[in-house]
Amino acid sequence: MIPATFDYVRPGSLDEAVSALAEAGEDAKVLAGGQSLMPLLRLRLAYPDALIDLDRVDALREIRDDGDALVIGAMATHYQVMGDPLVNEHAPLIVKATATVADPAVRHRGTFGGSLAHADPAGDLPAVAVALDAVFLVRSVRGEREIPAKDFFVDWMTSAMEPDELLVGVRVPKLGAGWGVHYEKFNRTAQAWAVVGVAAAVRRQSGAIEEARVALTNMGPAPVRATAVEEFIAGRSVSEDAFRAAGGKAAEGTSPPTDLHGSAEYRRHLATVLTARALTAAAAV
Repeated sequence: MIPATFDYVRPGSLDEAVSALAEAGEDAKVLAGGQSLMPLLRLRLAYPDALIDLDRVDALREIRDDGDALVIGAMATHYQVMGDPLVNEHAPLIVKATATVADPAVRHRGTFGGSLAHADPAGDLPAVAVALDAVFLVRSVRGEREIPAKDFFVDWMTSAMEPDELLVGVRVPKLGAGWGVHYEKFNRTAQAWAVVGVAAAVRRQSGAIEEARVALTNMGPAPVRATAVEEFIAGRSVSEDAFRAAGGKAAEGTSPPTDLHGSAEYRRHLATVLTARALTAAAAV
């Protein structure tokens, strides 16, 4: 299909982009990498009055050290994020999850911020952001504000951003020594969306799990923090039995969908199995 008619704006700076978004009104869309938006436009599942193309806003591609955290610019591509030495050193869970996003062509064009702002519960990066306690930096003509990841994802493809706000970056706390990470994903075909995914980070000390962070992909209308798993596994000795038992708590408090790819019950089973796998792999520091 051919997209509906829209105005096209290509700002050259962040200030111009924020102003253009404010002027365009509620029915505007932001074009980052376009790997999620363009199919929606072609199918007329999205039909904005205006399209704000951020391709020329180079300031949004920066990845920088921010003391005890990293700040990843919203326009950094998946490929850029995967190859960045700071991200590999301090936020390896992002690298592992990003490597599972779609295919190499999409990862070269798609953007870190675009994937997160899209807020698809089947996307891989939202659960990672929640597990890592990331903070989203958004800007409008009124100024800049911060939104914790736990509050950013509101519902299916709905975020806490206002229509005139632009995601400019994500602050990710650094993981220190002793942390192990893993992203476990089940999809029916290679390069497809996750039927269920699990983002896990665990900190070991003296043969026990001192702390764990676990979040689930596609187990509800927004990424789910598996607090029951985290509370159960903390302080327990590293063992397959402990991880299996923790996995058994993964589906608590979730509301997985039923669709062509699987029933809600099937997804609960997957969450149990994949959580145990993710914890086992993450604990093998």
